[in-house]
Amino acid sequence: MSASITFYGHATLGIQTGKYHLMVDPYFTGNPACKTKLEDIQADYLLVTHGHGDHLGDAIRLSKRTGAQVISNTEVGDWLEKQSVKTKPLQVGGSWRFPFGHLRMTFALHSSSLPDGGCGGLAGGFVLTTLENEKLYLAGDTGLFGDMTLIGEEGLDLAVLPIGGLYTMDPADALRAVKLLKPRLVIPIHYNSVKSLQQDVDQWKQQVEAETNAKVVILKPGETYDLNQ
Repeated sequence: MSASITFYGHATLGIQTGKYHLMVDPYFTGNPACKTKLEDIQADYLLVTHGHGDHLGDAIRLSKRTGAQVISNTEVGDWLEKQSVKTKPLQVGGSWRFPFGHLRMTFALHSSSLPDGGCGGLAGGFVLTTLENEKLYLAGDTGLFGDMTLIGEEGLDLAVLPIGGLYTMDPADALRAVKLLKPRLVIPIHYNSVKSLQQDVDQWKQQVEAETNAKVVILKPGETYDLNQ
């Protein structure tokens, strides 16, 4: 069974792989683009790319309700453990084999701070290799960086990339990222959720598909895509 991706708005994703439900950057409460209620979400693991509120989001509440383990960098993990949350810390370049597959934390060109103003360590992304050997790159909030080429050398089934600009890559740099990564599929995130992140995603899709071999999948909040679709 292939993995499926559900987009909840802004940068929040659900990944179903085998019997496991993963939530990436679980930001539901206050998310202007999200139409799903937090109480309707189930999760076995939470993947948090960095400590900013629109990514760390509802990790504490969701973890405590579901028992989901939070996977993030050490600084975010240490802060969450003080809130009695079950964590598994990683750092950029580090990896671990979980029941749902192999997960490696990647570099992200971004900052990270915690809700109390403390240091949130290094922002990151994730490369997930599922038990079916599908490779998913979850870039998190990031600018363009040349070592995306190294990530792409692994052969990616999917790249999830921010395109909103201002805090992350804009569409032009996200196009360059696709050319470096060479994924089979691309899902854009972190755009059109607030006024400052407005982008023409349909135009971006046309340009990416004209200049690369990748297929762009545009998901509205609440929509799901199966990787073998």
